[in-house]
Amino acid sequence: MFPSLALAYLFLYICIALVVVGVIVLFAMKMSHNGKRRKTAFYELKQRDYFTYLQTALTENSPLKLPPGKLAPLERRVIQDRLIEWIDQFKGEYRDKLIALCREAGFVEHDLKELGRLRYGRQIDAAYRLGGMRCPEAVPGLMELLKDEKPGPMAIMIGRSISRCTTQQGELKDMLALLLTKGKSIHHLAADILLETSLDTSRILIELLEDRNPDFVKVGLVAMWGQAVPEVMPALDRLVGAEHQDVRAEAVKLYLSASPALRDETILKLIQDPDPEVRAEVVQALGSKHASGSIPLLRKALRDEDWRVRYNSAESLSKLGEPGFEALCQAAVQGTVAEREIAMQQIESTMQHTRTDDRAVEQMIAHNKKRLLYDRYFGPVRENRTSKKRTGVATVGGDYTA
Repeated sequence: MFPSLALAYLFLYICIALVVVGVIVLFAMKMSHNGKRRKTAFYELKQRDYFTYLQTALTENSPLKLPPGKLAPLERRVIQDRLIEWIDQFKGEYRDKLIALCREAGFVEHDLKELGRLRYGRQIDAAYRLGGMRCPEAVPGLMELLKDEKPGPMAIMIGRSISRCTTQQGELKDMLALLLTKGKSIHHLAADILLETSLDTSRILIELLEDRNPDFVKVGLVAMWGQAVPEVMPALDRLVGAEHQDVRAEAVKLYLSASPALRDETILKLIQDPDPEVRAEVVQALGSKHASGSIPLLRKALRDEDWRVRYNSAESLSKLGEPGFEALCQAAVQGTVAEREIAMQQIESTMQHTRTDDRAVEQMIAHNKKRLLYDRYFGPVRENRTSKKRTGVATVGGDYTA
């Protein structure tokens, strides 16, 4: 009994000691963190005049000077972080002068050594800073780091650093190939990373869109949003008929948004596409482009088996003035069950919207025209129902005025 009790006491003492040691370690880490924050604030205040000098000297023709005196390691890091922040903000000559200053100050050389260390934390910190300083010679080391990196935020950060550092288009494609293995739905992030490069994006987009790898094509299509690149339109026109469904859908979205006018044969081909996402994008584009001649196609699309196609078709008809609104009214009265439901929903939404926005004269006129159409198709029915209801009340209740 006594040996067991002694073991229990020993275990209890060990637990208490571990708790005390843990509290001491946490307290020491907290004190170290607070001390580092205080020193960082002190160095930022100390180098305030130097930062002011840099902002002024950027506009001059002379090269930037190094910070004066011998700097502590944390003080160097404060200056480096400020330079990286400005490199991200500036472009052209100002950015080049800041990058040259980072090299002259030894920041690039130091982080290249850190990238080759065995400690993972140092490698990640160095990868971020080297990307901020646009260091081309860091690309091979960053590639090796990306190969071994697991899917997650760190892989995205390393890929972004490679895109910022590289000066060769082949390295950029190698980075994309590695990055696309780190996640299934990473194409939008990869496109955002791709646009961080200083290379000519038009050439990169053309090469991606013409690649046989569908993942490269997806990245190129996503990267094209918001980019005015006329050279890629032939490749985009070809991708509208691509074999892969998701590639074709993304290409159709971009094609419809980029084309000022759509040919009839193109509309007929796309509106019969087996992919419902493609059909939904086509009928939505017809309303956005105010193609009033497409009312029969939109009227037919109200009977589509996919609800997104029906919804977008009804919404497009509501944008096509009185003819489109009348087509909705006809569908609500004469159409199938699915047509009547979606058409009536859009009609009520349109009437409510125009009722709250009838400030301008043109809007009031358009609203009144739609009101006349609405009353022609639905007004008499509602009035008969109301009159029948009132007659029934009068018969049952009698006259209580006497």
